[in-house]
Amino acid sequence: MTKSLYVRTVLIFIAAVMISLIMAFILAIHMYSSNVKSMAEGQMIALGKKMISGMNEAPPSSLPNIIRNIVDLPGTRVKILDENGKTIAYGDGGSGKETPILQKQLALVIQGGVYRGKVAYNKEHSGPPSFLIGLPFQMEGKPYALYISPEINKLLDEFRKFTLTVLTSVLITGSLLILLAARYIVKPVQRLTEAAKRMAKGDFGIVLQSRRRDELGALTAGFNEMARSLRMLDKLRSDFVNNVAHEIQSPLTSITGFSKALRTKQMSEEERRQYLTIIEEESQRLSRLSTNLLQLSVLQQNSKLHHPAYLRLDEQLRRSIIASEPQWSAKGIQPELELEAVTAYGDADSLEQVWHNLINNSIKFSPAGGRIEITMSREDGFAIVGITDYGHGIEPDELPHIFTPFYKADKSRDYAVKGNGLGLSIVKEIVDMHRGTIEAKSRPGVQTVFTVRIPVQPVEEIV
Repeated sequence: MTKSLYVRTVLIFIAAVMISLIMAFILAIHMYSSNVKSMAEGQMIALGKKMISGMNEAPPSSLPNIIRNIVDLPGTRVKILDENGKTIAYGDGGSGKETPILQKQLALVIQGGVYRGKVAYNKEHSGPPSFLIGLPFQMEGKPYALYISPEINKLLDEFRKFTLTVLTSVLITGSLLILLAARYIVKPVQRLTEAAKRMAKGDFGIVLQSRRRDELGALTAGFNEMARSLRMLDKLRSDFVNNVAHEIQSPLTSITGFSKALRTKQMSEEERRQYLTIIEEESQRLSRLSTNLLQLSVLQQNSKLHHPAYLRLDEQLRRSIIASEPQWSAKGIQPELELEAVTAYGDADSLEQVWHNLINNSIKFSPAGGRIEITMSREDGFAIVGITDYGHGIEPDELPHIFTPFYKADKSRDYAVKGNGLGLSIVKEIVDMHRGTIEAKSRPGVQTVFTVRIPVQPVEEIV
């Protein structure tokens, strides 16, 4: 039962309220007692002076009656003693208890002092703690002592009962409000728990509604964002599987069909060679696909550079252009280079694959007799490489997706242009691994520019 967040929240709140109310009760009693004692002392001294004045002004014949009336005061014990400690008059204020006076208390007052203190009970006299006021006065030339002890304990008891009643009412009311407030707090958490269970079963289409602006509202918004990301990942996974199946199925169908034809169909030597060439090309495409898939998986799982070192990027780009000469020579393309000598920090093999993929893409999508431009400069601690071709370009709505695995701007998947939609994905992973950036800009029918930024120093030194 106590494992429930709702129960724990309620118990913690009630415990906090109870501790606060107990402390408030103790503090209120203490403050009230101090204030009452201070006020009562002043009032008792003023009352005692009035009693003494009344006795001094009374004629001798009516003095006994005056004294009896003085000591017979409800709620206040009054006692008059002579210098020998003999009780002249006493009134118990309706309490039925006598106020004991010690010798030292009597001596102080008889000598003209004012006594302020507590009643000193002994074995014969007992009672709750109460304070005592002693005043000296003269009557018929003899010293006397007037002691007044108010029954303030009754007042304090009443105040305690009243305070306890109020605080108990506050506790009950607060507990009921806490039960409602805790449900208001815990209910979104319960909704999140149920949604998490549904998500664990594969339901990523969950959207929780919340108008709260507190931490729970932020948690709900974070959950919705997580659900949205998981929906996207699930869609990417599904698309990835479909794309892999499509990329594999097409060459397998070709290989199967032409293999059957070779086995069952009568054909010339030239046709047989043509069929074998197609089977070889489709097999090579399957091999490239598996190699690229494996490389993409490795790059996504391990983002560390394998063999980092300083290298001359301009020389590496020149080697890549030379290595691609058969492709651009066949289409009559003349590369234009403007390379600044830049030394950067990275993995030579990985970066060489970046330039190879980007340059080959530029050659593929450039018209015969066209041109490509390759530039490099250094700016703000980065080597900036630009590769531009003047082919048919990329549509604006396709630009955000070109780095997605298996994405092809050619919706018909024309295999005249060899590729499986993984090249730019691999390029993006390698550039990210170097803590760099890559972006593409295109004007359809005019040009396409890929810009790569690679740090010239290790990331640790840049930071």
